[in-house]
Amino acid sequence: MKRTEYKTALVTGAASGLGWEFSKILAKNNFNLVLIDINIHKLHEAKKLIERKHTVKVITLVKDLSRPNISEEIFKDINTIDILINNAGFGVFGHFVNTSWKSESKMLDLHIKTTTELTKKALEIMTEQGYGKILNVASMAAFQPGPLMSIYYASKAYILSFSLAIANELKGTGVTVTALCPGQTKTNFQKVVSASSSPNKIKFNMSDAKTVASYGYAALIKGKAIAIPGFLNRFLALLTRFIPRNTVTAIVRKIQEKNRSKIILQK
Repeated sequence: MKRTEYKTALVTGAASGLGWEFSKILAKNNFNLVLIDINIHKLHEAKKLIERKHTVKVITLVKDLSRPNISEEIFKDINTIDILINNAGFGVFGHFVNTSWKSESKMLDLHIKTTTELTKKALEIMTEQGYGKILNVASMAAFQPGPLMSIYYASKAYILSFSLAIANELKGTGVTVTALCPGQTKTNFQKVVSASSSPNKIKFNMSDAKTVASYGYAALIKGKAIAIPGFLNRFLALLTRFIPRNTVTAIVRKIQEKNRSKIILQK
């Protein structure tokens, strides 16, 4: 039986940055919310702020999304879902040989295993009900290798490829999957970077979370397979197809060396 209207949306990394902006947009559009984040204080504050302004129901789940089988735990009591936004993520900066495997392993579990499993769990419900929309937050990093953030870039490439593939598989089902690929965005991720960077180094082509979330939401509702906010970002994504891969990698390396100096970057 097909759903005729949205009812419930689940957002990961919902307490700040893009996740918080998505949560506000969804509440404004009368979605009941399941908000997930590891930060209990910010999550409870997000719930209060939304419920103060909107009449929607807000459920909060404090979860470490890098834990194995966390998706089973989350979907244990979820029987219906109309929108899923896989937003949670973080990055690790440095030479791969020197970086913390403990942090990188958690990042891989979050970006790849949890994103994939949450998507699968949601799709099981959505395809049965004949309606649903999923947005997976990838990145402009998905379009090229990224020296000094090698696993982050690779994991975002996985999210993009995975999302596009299943978007194709789902044609005709009433369910759509969108990969959002933002460029540099003012979130907690960028605040940590800029705190140790010299002034103005990362302001070029910088967007804000509200603008990116609004663009991503519009693309999600339209059922677009890929959403790249900003003309310059769309041009750069296309340009990487025509420049030798080694050249692109070298350029990214120079940018990383210039703009990054923190070891752990949290989004």
